Amino acid sequence: MPLTPAQKTALEGVTTATLTTVLLKKGVRFCYIAGSRPIVPGQAKRIVGPAFTLRFTPTREDLATVDSWSSPRSTRAAIEEMPEGAVAVADAMGSTAAGIFGDILCARMAKKGVAGLVTDGVLRDGAGVIGTGLPVFCQGYVAPASVAALNFVGWQETIGCGGVTVIPGDIIVADMDGAVVIPAALLDAVVEAAVEQERLEAWIMTEVDRGVALPGLYPPNAETKARYEASKK
Repeated sequence: MPLTPAQKTALEGVTTATLTTVLLKKGVRFCYIAGSRPIVPGQAKRIVGPAFTLRFTPTREDLATVDSWSSPRSTRAAIEEMPEGAVAVADAMGSTAAGIFGDILCARMAKKGVAGLVTDGVLRDGAGVIGTGLPVFCQGYVAPASVAALNFVGWQETIGCGGVTVIPGDIIVADMDGAVVIPAALLDAVVEAAVEQERLEAWIMTEVDRGVALPGLYPPNAETKARYEASKK
């Protein structure tokens, strides 16, 4: 099920913290990609888009060579397949020994209109990557190139990234708190519940500002829910 413009706009106004709570209520405990944080601290822009997956395995000397960068099955080839608006999600097995991408590859992704890059690994060319303007969520930067520790094996297949299963087309939302995966089949229900949760919590904050005590307010009891519903009329 594709992400509609209305859903995208709605999710751009929902925090990843809210999404993890909504997904937990719907039985999805593992949705937060561990180790994936914005490379620019305090990054204000929230990114939303369908997942375009990439997968790395541990390096093997006969496969992970400099020549492999020119292979038809390479990170370069994968980037050319990324559609505008997609969020690239790269399974690097949490490795911090080598950067999966550098500034040139990120510049190409930005030029193609890719919404962002999320990985449980690291990048290289830190200053250059930031300069491309591509929103990146990762564990940091290192100098070694990917083939020093990783072997790129494919794209658009089910992966595990930061402890979360990601299927191509799942919806990724990432902000300064990290990245969350919304299963595509739950998208409609999650968007509806998340938007309402944000409204409720905004109202609760106004109550806190008025000096209302937390018991019965957060989480709201029946009386609080009734007052909230009345406030919407």
